Amino acid sequence: MSERLQPGDTAPAFTLPDADGKQVSLADHKGRKVIVYFYPAALTPGCTKQACDFTDNLDFLAGHGYDVIGVSPDKPEKLAKFREKEELKVTLLGDPDKTVLEAYGAFGEKKLYGKTVTGVIRSTVILDEDGKVERALYNVKATGHVAKIIKDLAL
Repeated sequence: MSERLQPGDTAPAFTLPDADGKQVSLADHKGRKVIVYFYPAALTPGCTKQACDFTDNLDFLAGHGYDVIGVSPDKPEKLAKFREKEELKVTLLGDPDKTVLEAYGAFGEKKLYGKTVTGVIRSTVILDEDGKVERALYNVKATGHVAKIIKDLAL
């Protein structure tokens, strides 16, 4: 079971392929605030809703100094299909071996329809300009989550 991050923790560094197979590192965003959200699977209803919400609010978040990165265990090819089908603007990264998901505490035991299963825990980690955790939110809901982040950050 992976450890959950706490405010003040240094965010684990990562480099993962995006939907085009290009390597993207957290270090590429140094000096910007970053919202890293973890979701179970591209092209599923809840994950689509969440990704579309982030896309719809991307300009607003960017205007307040935030970059948005979505991470799932999907391969780049599936992320590309997801991006095209839903016209997504957020950066989507694939973590098929789940190393980054585990490092961020976003993979482990969770309840699904009353059963305990092991999988991706829908989570959002908000980082400051220096890569420190400002907020770490676990077991978030796909619907209404972006509005809640905006409200909680008083943007």
